[in-house]
Amino acid sequence: MTDSERHNQPLGGNEMPRFAGPGTMMRLPAGEPGPDVDVCFVGVPLDIGTSHRSGARFGPREIRAESALLRPVNLLTKAAPFEDLQVIDAGDVAVNTFNLRTASRSSSGTTTNCSAMTSSR
Repeated sequence: MTDSERHNQPLGGNEMPRFAGPGTMMRLPAGEPGPDVDVCFVGVPLDIGTSHRSGARFGPREIRAESALLRPVNLLTKAAPFEDLQVIDAGDVAVNTFNLRTASRSSSGTTTNCSAMTSSR
């Protein structure tokens, strides 16, 4: 079994149209961080700290939607990060949308846990 068969690969446009499929980052599998995971995407849908331009809470969802257009290999540089890294989408942090201090603590705690649980190669 090759490394690319062991690592998660983004769902390609030939396998599933880019407008369909899972709503995860780059259409990668959703999962929980663990020792076998090298990179984990985490969204923080939070905008209660803004006053004039709210809407940042929709950012993680929209970034995931746009990431469906990304390709697993950069055609110019030939970089193929999914050949060497196990990558998952860990979803969004459950934030308190009414208390900024609590929301900041929960997002900070989640990202710290993700860092501690993923491999450190």
